[in-house]
Amino acid sequence: MGHCEVDAYADKNYRLLFDTEGEWFCNDARTIETERMPDFDLLCAGFPCQAFSIAGKREGFADARGTLFFEIARLVADKRPAYFILENVPGLLSHDKGRTFHTILSTLSELGYGVEWKVLNSKDFGVPQSRKRVYLV
Repeated sequence: MGHCEVDAYADKNYRLLFDTEGEWFCNDARTIETERMPDFDLLCAGFPCQAFSIAGKREGFADARGTLFFEIARLVADKRPAYFILENVPGLLSHDKGRTFHTILSTLSELGYGVEWKVLNSKDFGVPQSRKRVYLV
């Protein structure tokens, strides 16, 4: 088991919630050396939403934050987990007239994965907030 979190505050909260003793950790997905990373069956990942959100400039892959998806794809390609769950804002679906989402689906398909996706709202799962997100499995 392991985790990767660049935000020190979020990492601190994660460590307060979960026993991380002996857990693999990297603070920046862009620096992960996959040969040093333990094998795993499930990858749960989110990539920065600011590049795709209607609340931002929507620069997509032209925004350095938007390219983090390709780091996730690199991890999937190298480690070949049985499953993955990716999360982002619903604006990802319509960004660049759907071309960005098509690129993501195509990339994962080229890696040999069949991908299903759905927009879900956290309020429908007992979370005390309304927050829609697109999930890819």
